[in-house]
Amino acid sequence: MTEIREFHIAIDEADVDELRLRLGRTRWTDQVPGAGARYGDDVADVRELARYWAEEFDWRVVERRLNSFPQFITEIDGTGVHFLHVRSANPDALPLLLIHGWPGSIMEFVDVIEHLRDFHLVIPSIPGFGFSGHTTETGWHSGRIARAFAELMARLGYERYGVHGNDAGSIIAPEVGRVDPEHLVGVHVTQIFSFPSGDPAEMEGLTEDDYRRLGVLQDYWETKSGYAKLQQARPQNVAFALADSPVGQLAWTMQLMGEPAVSKDFLLANVSIYWFTATAGSSARLYYEDAHREDPPSEPTTFPMGVAIFADDFQTIRRFAERDHHNLVHWSEFATGGHYSGHDAPELLAGDLKAFFDKM
Repeated sequence: MTEIREFHIAIDEADVDELRLRLGRTRWTDQVPGAGARYGDDVADVRELARYWAEEFDWRVVERRLNSFPQFITEIDGTGVHFLHVRSANPDALPLLLIHGWPGSIMEFVDVIEHLRDFHLVIPSIPGFGFSGHTTETGWHSGRIARAFAELMARLGYERYGVHGNDAGSIIAPEVGRVDPEHLVGVHVTQIFSFPSGDPAEMEGLTEDDYRRLGVLQDYWETKSGYAKLQQARPQNVAFALADSPVGQLAWTMQLMGEPAVSKDFLLANVSIYWFTATAGSSARLYYEDAHREDPPSEPTTFPMGVAIFADDFQTIRRFAERDHHNLVHWSEFATGGHYSGHDAPELLAGDLKAFFDKM
């Protein structure tokens, strides 16, 4: 099954109406008076976003915007792969594969498309996410997803291409380099998830700024990583709640997409994609599959790699990144921007992508 079919998003009006009804029937949890966000997202904040979702947010605006780009779907390794395919006016442009993360979606890159017209853009929904639909068998870890994306680029006729990833995409993107090195130009990411190994010698000579970055990572681990631990261990358990409750899906997403730089409409566009496609469970399984895969990568990468670090995002530590990636040729840091730089700093992200791939 190698056919590539055109794809058009058309959520039934009945599904939009049902979403509003469910939002209106929410049974709200209690909250300790004055607790704010101490225990998680403040109930008042979630209630206001749920109200906005039901009364003011317009899914059809999102749908029309996504449908303004050429979209397709194909079957690879037994599962659907949906993708945007935006060609440059320059037929010799470099193809660039853009890979989103969780709880993001293809919406992560919609705002950066106009800034990347020098590339042929391929923007897939990760298998099990959004319009790619559910995965129906086990084993869809980052390595298998990378193989599917390499097959997608081959199926599109691209013999030479670059890759960019954010969040989970920053894990999948280097995997594409591992499985398809003969066609890869380079890999650019916004995070390199390299951590201390436990060897005390690794800590010798760390700078004050390195320790600041470690502090950011420590705070994240202690206050925001609960979702990852649950999805690595028991993703099906949370899937029941998220598939049945739009407010549950909203709050589960807000814990990672509630930063001030992210607009309400951007957040709700992502949440709506998960809701309408019912992919909360299949997307959560990625964490389990990566935590339990039998063949995790063990050797450093050697293909050209670049990273762009934004101020309000994960803070990559260079010493550990260079330990795991032996050809780290590009390193940028920005004083603004957050985890969804394609949305809140699209010009900066696009400029860095151009700078990196110009070197290639």
